[in-house]
Amino acid sequence: MAGEVPLWTPTQDQIDASPLTAFMKAAAESTGSPFSSYADLHRWSVENREAFWDLVWDFCGLEGDKGERLLLDGEKMPGASFFPDASLNFAENLLKKTGTGEAIVFRGEDKVERRLSWNELHGLVSRLQQLFLSLKVKKGDRIAAMMPNMPEAVAAMLAAASIGAVWSSCSPDFGEQGVLDRFGQIEPVIFIAPDGYWYNGKAIEVADKVKAVAARLGGVRKVLLVDYLGTSADVADTIDKAVAMEEALSPFAARPVIFERLPFSHPLDILFSSGTTGVPKCIVHSAGGTLIQHVKEHRLHAGLGDGDRFFYFTTCGWMMWNWLVSGLASGATLLLYDGSPFYPDGNVLFDFADAEKMTFLGTSAKFIDSVRKAGLKPIRSHDLSTIRAISSTGSPLSPEDFRFVYDGIKKDVHLASVSGGTDIVSCFVLGVPTQPVWTGEIQGPGLGLAVDVWDDDGKPVRQEKGELVCTRAFPSMPIGFWNDPDGKKYQAAYFERFDNVWCHGDFAEWTDHGGMVIHGRSDATLNPGGVRIGTAEIYNQVEQMPEILEALCIGQDFDNDVRVVLFVRLAAGVKLDDDLEKRIRAKIRGGASPRHVPARIVAVSDIPRTKSGKITELAVRDVVHGRAIKNKEALANPEALELFRDLPQLAQ
Repeated sequence: MAGEVPLWTPTQDQIDASPLTAFMKAAAESTGSPFSSYADLHRWSVENREAFWDLVWDFCGLEGDKGERLLLDGEKMPGASFFPDASLNFAENLLKKTGTGEAIVFRGEDKVERRLSWNELHGLVSRLQQLFLSLKVKKGDRIAAMMPNMPEAVAAMLAAASIGAVWSSCSPDFGEQGVLDRFGQIEPVIFIAPDGYWYNGKAIEVADKVKAVAARLGGVRKVLLVDYLGTSADVADTIDKAVAMEEALSPFAARPVIFERLPFSHPLDILFSSGTTGVPKCIVHSAGGTLIQHVKEHRLHAGLGDGDRFFYFTTCGWMMWNWLVSGLASGATLLLYDGSPFYPDGNVLFDFADAEKMTFLGTSAKFIDSVRKAGLKPIRSHDLSTIRAISSTGSPLSPEDFRFVYDGIKKDVHLASVSGGTDIVSCFVLGVPTQPVWTGEIQGPGLGLAVDVWDDDGKPVRQEKGELVCTRAFPSMPIGFWNDPDGKKYQAAYFERFDNVWCHGDFAEWTDHGGMVIHGRSDATLNPGGVRIGTAEIYNQVEQMPEILEALCIGQDFDNDVRVVLFVRLAAGVKLDDDLEKRIRAKIRGGASPRHVPARIVAVSDIPRTKSGKITELAVRDVVHGRAIKNKEALANPEALELFRDLPQLAQ
């Protein structure tokens, strides 16, 4: 919990220079009365959502026609409609800036470095737009990419958005089935992939995976191979309907990008849930909702402005990639890195920050923890004087790591621990640059978001753990789920627990400073190293093995992180020896991704399940963590829970 003294307090000059302060003044002018605190501003933003989001549109300079109405059916969740008469184009808002200044700086683990000016980015987006139109891509069509975090991914997303096509991406380390579980549901017309990628000092070829995935994506008209390893033309020759992107773009010269303005609620992206209870859910986000939420967070909460050098360590399979790309709308230069953040050592991201005069450094709580445990002190070894803010997400940042940021990385910096998710492609709670930073606490709720913590009876609680909820509709709620015409899956995902209230699935607690502590997930989602993954994706692999009758997977809180623990019930006569463990891990790594590989594998003789036959991950997780089981009467074999209590394999 909070220490007696803040870790950091902004100076008056920093407060005065913050865009949040300018916004607060603008809001005061519009209401005719000043705000005395951030809490007052937040309260106004929630109670007056129409006026708040109207001011965000103007303050952040969104391009488009706002329309007459600001909010329709605002009391409904889901069902509310923000800016129902508006028309805009997401890409137009990200490509407002032109010139020879840097739009993107890319650094790959193989030491490749590339720089794109704003004009060059416009040119690449234009050529991709022309290519997509030549392939008869129209608004609403899906374009899917299994890509490294490189400039072509950004440009392709913007080209898709410029014509109203729907973008979806994942990272190239996903296994074949993991890719198909996602893109197979949304039937893309274009599939974009690299010839390979670099990770941990190795060039990893993906030709066989791309070929296998493309063969099973029946609606694909063209496979575009992006050159990274220098083999895209050769790889394209081995895959049906494939062509090297460079060759495909050769007929098209850069010209002004054409932006089709579409409704505020037009689909922009499809992101994917973790796949806890089956194949991942396809979460559809709107262009307008994503845009206005992101510029609000970037400008007001992150203090991002024209000329900032904006970095977040992410892959194209994490929502933070979408969040990062939107930084272009604030005129920031995107700093992209692809590869391992620990190769050849833990200094590579700090080397990047030093060399490129980074102003915003975003990473995961696990990375900060790993840097601390490695004994690194970037505060001594690097010039990080340009960094104004350090952001951490993915999992809760421990109090020890809060302190390490100031002791080991930089003393005068705004540390913004943030939390939200794929579900809202943004944050519920995040940084407030005009407020102090207290040990272990996220600073506050996002403006315009009616965030609260409720107990099991749906009553607000303070200084007590409960469910993180949002009690009023907000623009970045999903449009819905793909292939969910009656909205049942969408309703069940967020609104089943409390009617007309978003229940996020996090254990949270308000602090007496008005901040929040996130205590982890309250559902079965796994979150190792800050990357959300689902148990079903693991089961889909291991239960193909004849040695394993069934499996159950949980996330165990361990060493300031969450580690994946896999329990297996084995076939008769089978023993869990080193060879079987090795084969289980290889199966999961190859079929899902390296992030899905369990830290511990434990054999058990029985697995508890409900009377309807479903395995009970949450109950097992509670037993492992020594928590009381609230609903044993729902179990068909509650005695099996004792098999998971006080296991020595999980004590270290």
